[in-house]
Amino acid sequence: MPVTEKDRDILARTIWGEARGEGTAGQVAVAWTIRNRVFDGKEKSWWGEGYAGVCQKPWQFSCWNKSDPNYQFLIGVKQIPFRELAECRIAADQVVDGKVSDPTGGATHYYATSIKAPAWSAKAKQTLKLGHHIFFKDVP
Repeated sequence: MPVTEKDRDILARTIWGEARGEGTAGQVAVAWTIRNRVFDGKEKSWWGEGYAGVCQKPWQFSCWNKSDPNYQFLIGVKQIPFRELAECRIAADQVVDGKVSDPTGGATHYYATSIKAPAWSAKAKQTLKLGHHIFFKDVP
């Protein structure tokens, strides 16, 4: 599947919205979670098609919810600081281009430790805790 410039931009913006305070390792982990959804092995994935489709699937990444304070930055109404977006773009490109391995062990889900654990996490397999995120796979 070809990766477009739009895919790379949307992925970088999603990383910014979800993990800008997590450093490179945390940003890479979030990007890999998205990549694991993009390449889930299904011909027509529930997650959406391509990086942009997966990132912008309704109610999957909260930064794209219209009520989220990050949303106005992601759609360009407000300006994301150049350096912050550039750092997220580096993480996005490394993951898309396969230059870094998956630190999440195949995770397709995560949540921020600042929120109450979602119900789905009780029966899922935790694969990584990094910074302020906990990552999971085999989510029922």
